[in-house]
Amino acid sequence: MKYLTATFHLHADNLSADMADTAFDLVAYLGGEAGFETFEREGDVLKGYVQEEMFDKDILSTLLSDFPLPGVTVDYSIEQSEYKDWNEEWESVGFKPIEVSGRCIIHDTKHTVEHKEGMIDVVIDAHMAFGTGTHVTTQMMVAQLLDDDLQGKRVLDCGCGTGILSIVASKLGAEEVVAYDIDEWSVENTRHNALLNQVTNIEVLCGARNVLTHISGVFDHVMANINRNILLKDMGAMREVMAAYGRLTISGFYEDDTPALLEEAKRLGLTLQSKTSMGDWVSLSFTS
Repeated sequence: MKYLTATFHLHADNLSADMADTAFDLVAYLGGEAGFETFEREGDVLKGYVQEEMFDKDILSTLLSDFPLPGVTVDYSIEQSEYKDWNEEWESVGFKPIEVSGRCIIHDTKHTVEHKEGMIDVVIDAHMAFGTGTHVTTQMMVAQLLDDDLQGKRVLDCGCGTGILSIVASKLGAEEVVAYDIDEWSVENTRHNALLNQVTNIEVLCGARNVLTHISGVFDHVMANINRNILLKDMGAMREVMAAYGRLTISGFYEDDTPALLEEAKRLGLTLQSKTSMGDWVSLSFTS
């Protein structure tokens, strides 16, 4: 998939460091409305990354023209992103092992870990895909899976990235896991990591929510660790493939995004079961 990179600049008289932090937080929040997936601070600018097909220039321009911080204006430039390996650092030096809830250890192929009895061991070899376990949203999703009874269940992983959630679900006893991602690299990486973990019951498909129309049957647990805008667009399709009394667990969004997602869940007839927060990031779990 093709990405665009936007570089945001702040303009204000006597702009303090605290005000700049607040302003860039607001830019990131507003940018989510226009399709942006992630942001990174580089000194005095903020860079945002968005899939070309998801970018809504009109919405972004409108939101920034009425910037909610008095005395601060924002402009931006946008260019085609260099097609590169977003996980180049992980692939070259790896990442330190991560322990979740004292019951799951996530590590790469470059680090050895002590295998503790009763702890689920997950090895992730990341290639151009999101989901090494280092991000708090992934950790919250894994923690939720650890608390659920997946034995013999059918699980759907929407936007699978490296396949980490699918692999955890399989190792927790899921009978069948179906995963999909719009990114062909993620699809291949999920298949690769499934082999590394000796997991054989994961079917991986390439595409967006349209793949759900080609899948038969319903799912006991649907999970999606993707951004707010895609969640709002896709939750209806996810709801349609949930079994009676099924569960939907989502993350990948900020606290400020939660009301809109709760409203959409209510419209779809879903009932909130739990909410977890780590910093500004949130995970929600619903039942049908």
